[in-house]
Amino acid sequence: MTTALEVSDLKHRYGDRESLRGLGFSVASGDLFAMLGPNGGGKTTLFRIICTLITPTSGTVEVFGIDVVTHPAEARKRLGVVFQSAAVDPWLTVLENLRHHGYLYGLSGAPLARAIERALERFGLSPRAGDRVGTLSGGLRRRVELAKALLPEPPLLVLDEPTSGLDPTARRELLQELRRLREDAGTTIVLTTHLIDEASVSDRVGILHEGHLVAIGAPADLVANVTAGQPTLDDVFVHHTGTRLSP
Repeated sequence: MTTALEVSDLKHRYGDRESLRGLGFSVASGDLFAMLGPNGGGKTTLFRIICTLITPTSGTVEVFGIDVVTHPAEARKRLGVVFQSAAVDPWLTVLENLRHHGYLYGLSGAPLARAIERALERFGLSPRAGDRVGTLSGGLRRRVELAKALLPEPPLLVLDEPTSGLDPTARRELLQELRRLREDAGTTIVLTTHLIDEASVSDRVGILHEGHLVAIGAPADLVANVTAGQPTLDDVFVHHTGTRLSP
């Protein structure tokens, strides 16, 4: 099976503070993988390194065999990225946001039009194509973010806290969209989260605590190793770290 993401002995420091401490894991092509941990635990640093936004202190990250440090431009061609903060222009329409994003990837003419049409249909945005993004609900804006990220059809989609700021209904709908995307298009999905329900829908989950990967595996397997009455991933986090993740 093809490896979509390979992280080896990854370390990163901000001055005297160690954010990542020898991280190592891999994600198979077509998997939905979640990195679960508290805010400040190193998840966003990992996300930014994968996306070529910062350079690690040491270690390697490869996207489909391409080193993100030595060949960042090649790695970016295989990445779709959804940031925690909005990266769409609220004053432009949905269609205009997608069109301008396509231009950045060298798309134009009929190929761009077809890619936009597919993206709008995939995320149920066709009726809202002419609406300004700033007028949309939080859940619909997140769908625009996904449509934009997937416009060039990257094989790996990376998301940082993708349901941040969404209400419970919009969160459930977005998670359903991600699973459908994985199942229908075969897109590999890697997301960071501090929310148990997001991690629970993944094929595999890594638990990150103070820069260390303390556990990794299928959610059901991780839970099965905890001898509580009806354990959850939060109990798994307590088991490995001594602290509770959920408030």
